[in-house]
Amino acid sequence: MPGCSKLPPGNHPGFFSRPVPEQPLPVKTRRWDTLETERVYSTPIFDLHRRKSAHPHRGERNFYVLSAPEWVNIIPLTPQGEVVMVRQYRHGISDFTLEIPGGMIDAEDPDPAEAARREMREECGYDSSRIIRLGQVHPNPAIQPNLCHLFFASDVRKIGEPNPNLGGAEETEVELVPLTSIKQMIGGGKITHALVITAFSFFDVYNPPFGR
Repeated sequence: MPGCSKLPPGNHPGFFSRPVPEQPLPVKTRRWDTLETERVYSTPIFDLHRRKSAHPHRGERNFYVLSAPEWVNIIPLTPQGEVVMVRQYRHGISDFTLEIPGGMIDAEDPDPAEAARREMREECGYDSSRIIRLGQVHPNPAIQPNLCHLFFASDVRKIGEPNPNLGGAEETEVELVPLTSIKQMIGGGKITHALVITAFSFFDVYNPPFGR
């Protein structure tokens, strides 16, 4: 990234110089055991649970967990090397973000890959039969137990107009972005959605085989 430089070899303050305990506590002694869970609030996209848990050294406490369905997102790439993206209004920040297609896995979806393909068709109007799994991540393990499954679609083609959210609550616009511009857009703050950046990170690391 512009303005960044590598640290010279040697000892450096901060993370790398922190001492490592010689005899860390076994993992099992640090786990919290769930005693009971109560749903305290429900919405169409998540439920809020109060979880009472116990720790051998810290006693009993209440924690709050957002229970949501599994999520998916997918990087659609055209034969011309353009990523099919969606500019979408997000109420959390009261502004638009530039994203790849994604959403919740519905009960009718046979598997995460088909859920990601459905989201791509609905949000962008593009499709492909070549769906490659990139990996999966916990979006926010501090308060969420769900996973986000990441995919890549090669040689996508336009099959129709986008039809996001049949209820009509989403404000979106499709944009074609050259794949070669993605890193610069992330570094420059034009792409800020954490799960979108995660998907491109997996894509960059694993370098899916385009010719297969």
